[in-house]
Amino acid sequence: MADSTPLLLSRPDSSNESKQPPSLDETIERCIGEFGLAQLLQAILVSFAWVFDAQQTFISVFTDAEPKWHCTSDSCTSVSDICHLPQNSWAWDSPNDTSIISEWGLQCASSVIKGLPASSFFMGCLIGGLLLATLADSLLGRKNLLFLSCLMMSFSGLFTIFSNNIWIYSALKFVNGVGRATIGTCALVLSTELVGKRWRSQVGVIGFFCFTLGFLTLPAFAYINRGSSWRTLYLWTSVPTIFYSILVHFFVRESPRWLFVRGRKEEAVTTLKSIATAGSSGILMSFSNLEFGKESWNVDTYSAIKILLKKKWACRRLLTVMAVVFGIGMVYYGMPLGLGNLSFNLYLSVTFNALSELPASLVTFFLVDKLNRKDSLLVFTTLSGVCSILSVVTGETSANLQMGLELVSFFCACTAFNISLIYTLELFPTCVRNSALSMARQSLVFGGMFSPVLVAVGSKNRFLSYGIFGMVIGICGLFVICLPETRGRTICDTMDEEEYNSANNDLPVLG
Repeated sequence: MADSTPLLLSRPDSSNESKQPPSLDETIERCIGEFGLAQLLQAILVSFAWVFDAQQTFISVFTDAEPKWHCTSDSCTSVSDICHLPQNSWAWDSPNDTSIISEWGLQCASSVIKGLPASSFFMGCLIGGLLLATLADSLLGRKNLLFLSCLMMSFSGLFTIFSNNIWIYSALKFVNGVGRATIGTCALVLSTELVGKRWRSQVGVIGFFCFTLGFLTLPAFAYINRGSSWRTLYLWTSVPTIFYSILVHFFVRESPRWLFVRGRKEEAVTTLKSIATAGSSGILMSFSNLEFGKESWNVDTYSAIKILLKKKWACRRLLTVMAVVFGIGMVYYGMPLGLGNLSFNLYLSVTFNALSELPASLVTFFLVDKLNRKDSLLVFTTLSGVCSILSVVTGETSANLQMGLELVSFFCACTAFNISLIYTLELFPTCVRNSALSMARQSLVFGGMFSPVLVAVGSKNRFLSYGIFGMVIGICGLFVICLPETRGRTICDTMDEEEYNSANNDLPVLG
């Protein structure tokens, strides 16, 4: 029996009988037009999740910082080891509750204990990415997972204000990391799948601007609340996330591409109608004879990862992307985490690093359609590595030059990260795209997990931090040579379609 579900398609042509049926990507573009106001509003609303992602990622720079202290007796000097001084001979410059270090008396605790909350957060990001990533490609979809992840992150952040010791605090930071793990991935994939090919890269960059905005609001919130409890900062960042989650639930549309791949055609058509532009050339007609080259894989929970590993070409692409992003992650997280070791004002240091992401987003936005993915990644990872190593060499002669080189290195790492996400979107088809992108982000977090240790060791020998950062990102960036170029290619929806298109475009697909 023919399927009578209506679909927006281009007008029939008698000559089409001998032609290849249009791809799902082409069909959706003809139906909704390449870009319109409804799609723009959807993209902005979805991408705004990156604001809260950034806030929770870097909030520990302020809440877990060790405050400055001063002597209160003649038996104390400013160069003394605080752990060897009598308790009544010194005092914190700020109230005790401005940081978890001063409130819970962790100033003499081991580096493992001090770094436990941050480590727990990153561990939660890793485990959350592994457990939740494939749900966006299978059972839940992009929208529902984005909603649930934001809700988990917001409530865990809100409950953090009730912590009364480092152990409860670290446990809640772990849950916070689990919730945060898939937010950026879902937001990026969902926003780009709602638009046509021409605007996909630019829409993806909206999320990067939102992440920069979230990063910038942190020093502003922290400065406004300086002298207040560290719990206030969690309150300021968690409550708005709860309201945002409600907006996502009621106003965000699910990806029509994902709905089609999952066989939910009626819902897909409803979504297409709601975001179609007035000038689109589509009309309603039956698609009983229309074929999109159905995927032969049965994509259920976690099977997306199995698909990626089973296909040799997909496994090679995934491992190569993860290797490149691992190096980027060491610099991307290592630079902000190392700000506490610098002699600069903490608020200004974080602001400068956050501002470095803004030109990185602008470069990506304006040049993403003009530059090859491979060449761009290779240049920015190499430049980041060189500047990171040079910052070690010049650090003894000029502090200003050292800070400038660190900012250039961080800027290049941010730009490389932005391009790598867009590159990953184009390397994998719809049925596994969210899972592949999530694995790439987990590799970024995995690289970041080594950064706190290197920053601590590098407090005495800077080469062991910034020197290693530069070497790793430079070496890992070379792996991009093994990947195919994707600029200007049509996005694919199934593994079979990706293999077919890659073969016709002479791309190296094996297996």
